Amino acid sequence: MKCFENIGRYASFWGPNPRSAGGGSATGKTPKWKLSTKKAVVSVLSAIQTLANPHTSRNHQKPILIEQEHKDEAVPYKAPSELPFYGRSPPVYPAPTANGTTPLWSTPYHLASLTISNLTLQEKLNLTIGHAGPCVGNTAPIPRLSIPSLCIADGPASLRGQEYVSAFPAGIHLAATFDTDLMSLYGRALGREFYNRGVNIALGPVAGPMGRIIKGGRNWEGGGPDPYLAGKLFGKVTKAMQEQGVVAVGKHWVGNEQETRRRWDWEKGRHAVSAEVDDRTLHELYVWPFMEGLKEGMGGVMCSYQRVNHSYGCQNSKLINGVLKAELGFEGFVVSDWDGQVSGVGSANAGLDLVMPGKGFWGSKLEEAVRNGSVSEERVDDMARRVLASWYLLGQDKGFPERAIWGNLERHGAVDVMEDHGGLIREVGAAGTVVVKNEKGTLPLGKKRRFVCVFGYDSQVKASPWTNRDRYGGGYEENYGWETFNGTLITGGGSGSTTPPYVVSPFEAIQHRVRKEGGILRWDFWSGNPTPYLNADVCTVFINSYASESFDRKNLTDKFSDDLVLNVASWCSNTVVIIHSAGIRLVEAFITHPNVTAVIMAGLPGQESGNSLVDILWGDVNPSGRLPYTIAKSEQDYGAVLDPAGYEDEDFPEDDFSREGVFLDYRAFDKDGISPRFEFGFGLSYTSFGYSSLHTTIQPRYDTNMGEWPEENRPIVQGGHPDLWDVIAVVRCHITNSGELHGAEVAQLYVSVPNPEKDGKTPVRQLRGFKKVGPLAPGETRQVIFELTRRDLSVWDVVNQQWRMRRGEYKVHVGASSRDFRLETVISLE
Repeated sequence: MKCFENIGRYASFWGPNPRSAGGGSATGKTPKWKLSTKKAVVSVLSAIQTLANPHTSRNHQKPILIEQEHKDEAVPYKAPSELPFYGRSPPVYPAPTANGTTPLWSTPYHLASLTISNLTLQEKLNLTIGHAGPCVGNTAPIPRLSIPSLCIADGPASLRGQEYVSAFPAGIHLAATFDTDLMSLYGRALGREFYNRGVNIALGPVAGPMGRIIKGGRNWEGGGPDPYLAGKLFGKVTKAMQEQGVVAVGKHWVGNEQETRRRWDWEKGRHAVSAEVDDRTLHELYVWPFMEGLKEGMGGVMCSYQRVNHSYGCQNSKLINGVLKAELGFEGFVVSDWDGQVSGVGSANAGLDLVMPGKGFWGSKLEEAVRNGSVSEERVDDMARRVLASWYLLGQDKGFPERAIWGNLERHGAVDVMEDHGGLIREVGAAGTVVVKNEKGTLPLGKKRRFVCVFGYDSQVKASPWTNRDRYGGGYEENYGWETFNGTLITGGGSGSTTPPYVVSPFEAIQHRVRKEGGILRWDFWSGNPTPYLNADVCTVFINSYASESFDRKNLTDKFSDDLVLNVASWCSNTVVIIHSAGIRLVEAFITHPNVTAVIMAGLPGQESGNSLVDILWGDVNPSGRLPYTIAKSEQDYGAVLDPAGYEDEDFPEDDFSREGVFLDYRAFDKDGISPRFEFGFGLSYTSFGYSSLHTTIQPRYDTNMGEWPEENRPIVQGGHPDLWDVIAVVRCHITNSGELHGAEVAQLYVSVPNPEKDGKTPVRQLRGFKKVGPLAPGETRQVIFELTRRDLSVWDVVNQQWRMRRGEYKVHVGASSRDFRLETVISLE
């Protein structure tokens, strides 16, 4: 490898770092690096602890040193100049100092400030770097003041890598429930498991990636491409987790929308991809969900690997200092993604507070930077204070559980934190299951379907899923490029994966149910053309679509799976297709086949997968899941956001987010007049619902002299300007179960702001409310209430750098999906 040629770039602890073009560096004293021997280079590499490839970053306690080709003198890196890119991300200095302005943070900051006043400089610095320990990440302890090493652990859907912990559904599956109550229960249960194992800081939930790149490898970890839905999930899970005493770390801030070239390429000496995003798109799409988590008191935010406007995420002063800490008033700490730090002084002055998993570019060098004035001691105080304030915020200084984190080769007693969470996982699994086709009365099956066939590789558990102790199904070392998973798919791959205590496979659950009903089964898990059984009442075909951190998907279909469905459908008149998928999966090959009578998008449901599915198949639970993304008829319908950028051998790869702006997913389909196969928010029930009595009211304080802008003189609190959360209007309607079965409906509210065509950058309508209503008995009616805040009715004004609520008529659409509107009205704001 030739990373030796690039060592000058990685050795530049003292700013400005040439890799930080556009706000990622700060000027200071800049001694010249002169590395002329292999010995010096290897020494620097040892200190960096940054790995050449992603699959070593959390599988191993020790970094892997990279062998050098050259034995004598370093060869300067021959890259084109970065100067043309400098300033695309505006520099914002100094880093804002947090002081507990938000009421929630007042007492924690008082306690943290008292503690900081009693720390030496070295002790403060120890709170800013990773330390050896049993957890995925560990801070250094300060025994003199009884401050322990803080344990940091993955991830957003499980305390990964441990025994006697639960495997919850993935974030995208939770989003498909459209149920804020379940989101809160999910966060509560997840938080309890982290807390009861003595984990201080949990790496989750996820609001980035949102799913901009359709084939993105990590889209399944978050809440999907709609910022409102993703934001509600992000906020509800954050609040519930932290109520259990665990610091939630929202990730990844921000623009981390692909795995391809997400990091600096050591071997070829090339930069990570740069997300070229304009200010309005940044705020209305990618920042929006984070605001919800911040409002709920989120204690930590993880910065991302890639560049944004040519400045690396963990040293991007505009994003960290300017947007996160100043505009949004964030009072918690910013932690690097693992080995995501790419400079010393640059990252410190740009607002990074904590480096993981080791010392990175800091360690003793940060002390030297303070001594010579390159980094102020006030900045170090703020770093340490933010970490300690989050510790105090959650009351972790008093009676926190003993740490119970071990490796699989360590003997230890069982610490069971699963409680009754299996029941909740089963409920969420069923609630996030989306029925997209159901004809000829196929579902629910009931007792009339006694002869059941079960076909497909996804119907049974994988035979050898524990080749990696921490990652169910396989780690980075083997899963690269997988399109399908050779077993039933309950989670994706990578750091967001889970470690289930058991897996209820679809076959296991179906077999139990058929036996209970007095029926018979035939099965074939591996054949692409199973033996026909013409007397079968129903044939279930299980396929999946895999995705993982470290690579992006190749396709949205696979031929083997499509052919399997068609082969079964060629002789079975009631073929039910069940798809476990880590993202969008196209179904054009078989969706219109007359013998394919039902199709179920079963998502990533966690450990109770089979039970959740059987609850839907046999009608114990009436399906209410809704698609958290749009399923197109062809890959080309997704346009320029289908594939990741940066495949070419280029030094400065870019992906132009401003090309589509805020028009992602259903907004793009609406704008371009494309008919999807299944639209965002779509999902079938076994009953039907009627909508009526739409009524809107403007809150009294806003019916006269309504201002377009938030008040200028109100102090910013965590989450942004407090006026943004004021309720401006209330929308009410009634939902009636007009069918014959109990069931729940997901009512959705979409808003069209005044004059969307005026600037050409405003979607015709956007989701601004949803409510899961029910279950309702046949004939039962219930009122639904939606509250619209100032932010819901605003657009980001790039000139005034503020959220603007336009005057005029706001069209309100209420219905069952982004294209199925049942009621419409207008709200006038003069």
